[in-house]
Amino acid sequence: MILDQVFKNQKYTQSILPRDEYENCIFENCNFENSFLDNQNFMECEFIDCNFSNANIARTTFKEVIFTDCKMIGLKFEHCNDFLIHFTFNNCTLNLSSFYGLRLKNQSFINCNLTEVDFTKCDLINANFEGSNLENAIFSETNLQKANFSESKNFNINPERNKLKNAIFSKDGLIGLLNKYQIKVH
Repeated sequence: MILDQVFKNQKYTQSILPRDEYENCIFENCNFENSFLDNQNFMECEFIDCNFSNANIARTTFKEVIFTDCKMIGLKFEHCNDFLIHFTFNNCTLNLSSFYGLRLKNQSFINCNLTEVDFTKCDLINANFEGSNLENAIFSETNLQKANFSESKNFNINPERNKLKNAIFSKDGLIGLLNKYQIKVH
């Protein structure tokens, strides 16, 4: 187990991050693009300004992990170890990533770019999408009860195919709930 370590400016594109349990570690400005992070364990870690694009995260554990200003394009989070899965995303780019079928209650996606992210069949009760761009994000059979979409933009959510009870939307964002009906609002 690796405890309380700081990793700065590391490139794991050619060399692999040693397989271990990382607890309370900080990774800053590290490049994991196209790397193999499968079967890793990250517990209470923080990733700042890191690139995870197209990394293999199969069977990886993310327990209480915070990602800030990270580039995370094309990740398949549904292949992670979902036991105790919990992460927070702040100002991250998660375009083309997938969370298909995951239970993600109380997760935060604050001011993130979530273009074409797949949230199909997710349990996102009480999730926070505040200030995020959800252009072409997929919500189908998704539980969004009590989710916060304040100041979110470009979302397109069909109220008939998703659970939205007590979800929070700003007035400007309501058009994203009406697109299915081809209503024009001026």
